[in-house]
Amino acid sequence: MEILIYVSKITNRLFYIIELILKEELGISFKFTTDKEKYLSHEGPKMHYGKSPLENDNGLFLQSVNLLFERDIADQDVKLCKYNDTKAIFPVFNDNSILPFDVLAASFYIITRYEEYLPHVSDQYNRFQPQDSILYKMETFETPIINVWAKELGEIITSKYPDIQLKKKTFKFIPTYDIDAAWAYRNKGLFRTTAAFLRDALVFNTDEIKRRYEVLTKKRIDPFDTFDYQIELQKELKLKPLYFILCGDYNTNDKNISIRNKEFQELIKHIGDYALVGIHPSFSSYLQKDVIKDEIKRLSEVLNRDVTMSRQHFLRLSLPKSYQILNELDITDDYTMGYASQAGFRAGYADTFAFFDLENDTKTKLNIHPFALMDGTMRDYLDLDVHESFDKAKKLVDEVKKVNGTFILLWHNETLSGEKRWEGWITLYRKILDYIISQL
Repeated sequence: MEILIYVSKITNRLFYIIELILKEELGISFKFTTDKEKYLSHEGPKMHYGKSPLENDNGLFLQSVNLLFERDIADQDVKLCKYNDTKAIFPVFNDNSILPFDVLAASFYIITRYEEYLPHVSDQYNRFQPQDSILYKMETFETPIINVWAKELGEIITSKYPDIQLKKKTFKFIPTYDIDAAWAYRNKGLFRTTAAFLRDALVFNTDEIKRRYEVLTKKRIDPFDTFDYQIELQKELKLKPLYFILCGDYNTNDKNISIRNKEFQELIKHIGDYALVGIHPSFSSYLQKDVIKDEIKRLSEVLNRDVTMSRQHFLRLSLPKSYQILNELDITDDYTMGYASQAGFRAGYADTFAFFDLENDTKTKLNIHPFALMDGTMRDYLDLDVHESFDKAKKLVDEVKKVNGTFILLWHNETLSGEKRWEGWITLYRKILDYIISQL
């Protein structure tokens, strides 16, 4: 059963967010009409989205703001309002409206990252800062608020039209790994290895010299070589991980092994035998199409298959350019949507959604998979210990579970070494995984 939606004008923005919320999230089929008489005479489920209610309308009415009927990108008067136990944006004031805010405009503004198109102060890596996000100001950053709103909208619709059946969603989990440095000491090449020995010698770091020597002479395993453990873990827990491999040239912020190294190639092929593998575009590539194209080619040639997944190194993302580049290069799925410095939901959503290019006013074929939590966020940015980190992870998992969304976890191979600053984190990782699996 479908719902008829009356609007004054059908726009690309409106169609995109209605399709996302109603069809994809709630499983409700819909049809638009701009014919008022056709709408009023319709005897089935119906909803009017507009400025003011219609006379003799026995359907649902949702009052609108202007955002979804606009084409340009401009500063919005984003007012906050209280809704239930949380906050919302774009309040409306007609008592006949089924919600006290424009849930469609609010969801569109957040999920398209509209605010990231506007002038803002970036961090040292030219990244949008979470404290500038409207979700941060709403204090709903750790809640997939769009999923929550959609669920409540679905309950309102089915309360009036009980014959409409909502989609039965299930909680899902996707473990992901970024391979920034496959090994701590091995396969670095003569120049990098010699330079490292000299650097440690200058500061009398004998422990590090000893450790590197023992690894290079095969007296101990490289601490970053946790891949056998990962494979065993995936098999035991029946997980299907995703890997993102850094294939860029060596520089200050890209310190992986050369893609020309045979052992690194064998590792990539080995990972590709049991997991899906995507590109981890290098630090400076996020605005450079030719660089990303070359790195994709490198990885594809090693794997002998097309590469269609991506996650930007350092989570560097500049909208819309970064996503436009990936879309042009036939990347179909990107996993960058999240923050380095904060855990939570950058786009307010815990499921896959299509990238809507505001600049070109169009829905693209690029699917965005937002992650909720990264190891480095907890350890390096929030300065949480292992106990606090588990509590943070549990809270986020619980929030996603409430809406039966998809929880994506970002981890690194070096974190599983359990050494130095990562002491205790291998146990933490297993504890997080066990808790997630208990919720599936």
